[in-house]
Amino acid sequence: MNKDQETFIRNTLAEHQVMTLATVRPDGWPQATTVAFAADGLALCFACDPAGQKVANLSRCDKVSATIDREQADWNRIRGLSLGGTARVLTDPGERRHAQELLRAKFPQWAEMPSPEDPALIAFVRVTPTVFSLLNFTKGFGHTELVEV
Repeated sequence: MNKDQETFIRNTLAEHQVMTLATVRPDGWPQATTVAFAADGLALCFACDPAGQKVANLSRCDKVSATIDREQADWNRIRGLSLGGTARVLTDPGERRHAQELLRAKFPQWAEMPSPEDPALIAFVRVTPTVFSLLNFTKGFGHTELVEV
């Protein structure tokens, strides 16, 4: 990964609040859901229902894909990311607190969320990308760059 690619990734992560995350369902089909995220370097953290489908899917298969972008009327201005990697539900209290701090810093509404000390109330998940695809139509229609982490 070169400096321009890393800057593109970091800027895109900073500029966006939600991603579409795909996990693997028990029947092998992908399940895509929208989650709010905060970046931790090139990794991503989000919170969800510990009894929800995302956590159940991740308990069987840690492989994930995600997209981060925004609708754009002018196709020549489309920019975004897709990524592949792994995800894990955080169990260590320090890691859970760190994820909460990242989310609280990015989202003021976090103050209304349940206490992170109780894993039965809220799950924190960390996504570790192994590959990014940089989508940047300002460099030409369909322009992508594959970057391994």
